[in-house]
Amino acid sequence: MANLTELELKALKPGAGPVSDGGGLFGKVVETKKGVAVYFEYRYRGTNDKLRSVSCGAWPKQSLKRIRENHDNYRTDVRRGLDPAELIALAKLKDKADHAEAVAAERSRLTEVASKAARMTVRDLFDQWAAVDLKARRDGGAEARRMVEKDVLPAIGVMAVEDVRKGHVAAMLDKVKARGVARMVNVILSLTRQMFLFAVSRDYIEQDPTTTLKKAAFGGKETERERTLSEDEIRELRQRIQTARLSQPTALAVWIMLSTCCRVGELSTAEWSHVDLEAREWFIPGANTKNGDPLTVALSDFALEQFQQLRDVQLSARWLFPASKLDSEGSETHIDEKSITKQIKDRQRAKPLKGRTQSVDALLLSGGEWTPHDLRRTGATLMGDLGVDSDVIDRCLNHREQNRIKRTYQRSKRETDMAEAWKVLGERLALLSRPKSENVVPLPATKRK
Repeated sequence: MANLTELELKALKPGAGPVSDGGGLFGKVVETKKGVAVYFEYRYRGTNDKLRSVSCGAWPKQSLKRIRENHDNYRTDVRRGLDPAELIALAKLKDKADHAEAVAAERSRLTEVASKAARMTVRDLFDQWAAVDLKARRDGGAEARRMVEKDVLPAIGVMAVEDVRKGHVAAMLDKVKARGVARMVNVILSLTRQMFLFAVSRDYIEQDPTTTLKKAAFGGKETERERTLSEDEIRELRQRIQTARLSQPTALAVWIMLSTCCRVGELSTAEWSHVDLEAREWFIPGANTKNGDPLTVALSDFALEQFQQLRDVQLSARWLFPASKLDSEGSETHIDEKSITKQIKDRQRAKPLKGRTQSVDALLLSGGEWTPHDLRRTGATLMGDLGVDSDVIDRCLNHREQNRIKRTYQRSKRETDMAEAWKVLGERLALLSRPKSENVVPLPATKRK
């Protein structure tokens, strides 16, 4: 029988009988929506001499040429003693097995991913907490990150979050306490609790393991510090600073903090663009204050003199207290907010630390150790002793009114009263800076109004 042609196939009508292309290749004519289709199959005798058939394709979806190629391949298999139908069945089984293996592998992978998610480590939790919460803090979370990475993660960082118990946290806190840093223990407990509460809020764990741990049992009960410098100590401080081998900017910082009642962090991050020496004002933006509220400090004669001296010795056009090194991006930045505090503390030690100043007791006053924050408290106390109203003092300290109604409706900023408060404080400090031989009438001990 002559081979079929494409023209003959196109001429077929619905209902036409079977067609043959020779060599056991037969086609069944089927009516479709688009006309007719011819389903071809190869008929042969299998290994058991039983008549079998395999599909070679459907025209016109496949070309006649392609259908004949499939037919020829099957005929070759038969000549080699192979059964095409059995080969096709084996191929389908293999595909099915490969698919099943792939499905099993994917299921195993997903199970492992789920297991890892369920077994989140404390280090993983910290990284997520830091990215979401810590970065929003004023210092970008740098100080909190430093403390957690130093004490928390080395102790429990590799543990699964769900495996951490209060005993693990307690052991970590005891180790910190053994270094003799009680207040830091409480800070670390607070940070650890914040981190685990973050995990609870994300449903990583059901309960915070630090819930029953109390600060009093580890760092001890924290009491509000009340240290203020007496007027005699302020005179003493003036003398001691001269021989304490402090850098001049740091020495001036002491008097600026005392005369403006500012925080050490506010001064460390101050920029010259916020200081107007002619207008005698220092603007502290909300980004630099503890409560986020901006403050404009009216500079007394005494405070202005400190700023002018600082201007004369500074090398930075931007920062009042520039860092000695560039930041990670190669830009000039301000000193670390703890730098001034460390310099002052290093000069009130029993013995020097390695690589630090040898002037260990140069700033130790007759009333005991003091901190930069004590200068802020001392300035506020002097204002009270000089008759400044307590509400005005609170404004100078940039304290936010706790009564919400008063905060909302009493908007008066009392700039004039605040300027006067800084003025009388500066005048008193100027008197206390006179040589000891000059007479300075001591202030009576009065209570703040």
